[in-house]
Amino acid sequence: MGELKSIWSGKFWRDAGERAVSTAAQSALLALGATQLNVLEADWVTVAGFAAGGAVLSLLKSLIAQNVGERGTASLVK
Repeated sequence: MGELKSIWSGKFWRDAGERAVSTAAQSALLALGATQLNVLEADWVTVAGFAAGGAVLSLLKSLIAQNVGERGTASLVK
């Protein structure tokens, strides 16, 4: 259980949260790009779904990365 201890630090969650928000924004832009950035006719439910899915995947990567990179962060790099 000592390996998972670092996910309870504020540093880890700030780092993971920042990554999740940026991934959500990138995913939303990807969904908008699929409709050629026509924001007046975009399917906003799909855009939100892409953004939420990207954020979840980013958080999962952060949880896995905390055992690989620098302890207490969501980075894969030491």
